[in-house]
Amino acid sequence: MTPGRDLADKVVLITGGARNIGRAIARSLAAGGARVMINARTSTAEADETVAMIMDAGGDAASCIGDVTNAASVARIVDATVTRFGQLDALVHNAGLRGEQPFAALSYEEWRRVLAVVLDGAFLCAQAALPHLRRSKAGSIVHIGGETGHSGAAHRAHVVTAKAGLAGLTKALALDLAPDGITVNCVVPGRINTVRAGASDKPGHRRGAPPIGRVGDPLEIAAMVRMLCGPDARYITGQSIHVNGGGWMP
Repeated sequence: MTPGRDLADKVVLITGGARNIGRAIARSLAAGGARVMINARTSTAEADETVAMIMDAGGDAASCIGDVTNAASVARIVDATVTRFGQLDALVHNAGLRGEQPFAALSYEEWRRVLAVVLDGAFLCAQAALPHLRRSKAGSIVHIGGETGHSGAAHRAHVVTAKAGLAGLTKALALDLAPDGITVNCVVPGRINTVRAGASDKPGHRRGAPPIGRVGDPLEIAAMVRMLCGPDARYITGQSIHVNGGGWMP
């Protein structure tokens, strides 16, 4: 294997891959030799920009707009990936929604909206990708979790529940898919330097740097995802791996 090309001959589908952590993951995997399909629900321009960044750096990428909460849409995304690249070896489920609302004011519609993207999306994407991951003989699923799914947070019952459920789904799939040689893990970012709509400093949210003295960079999350998709992580499965500078310790 060429040094630095640990993902050569791999094809990876990344949901929520147009910006922030998703973009960093896409670029890191492509730098490792993977061919990358970037999914976004509506961010066409940002997805195209991410593809252009990868192509300009000598990588291979494409984008596919689609809603991960819709089974037909997910099937189309997976089919587009296999049609474009001929295979699918890894799935990174990064799509998610963040919101803040006191529990008493949280509508059922908003509750369902967040859980649908995080949990229903993970379920639908994993099922649609499964036949191709089985053929890979070294398939990987990586979920992008959330620290509050383990530590809790005020005004985020829907987000906390969704991310906690994602950690549980990771364990369940790791056991179900182990006989197929598919590893399933969850990378749990701490405080990362990203641009988020609706971010706030409301009471109940811990601010400031973690013990390591700074917030994280999206590329540091991407590095862990890249390792989990590669040949050096074939004995790691069913794990929630925290990348948080010591901000929360299990």
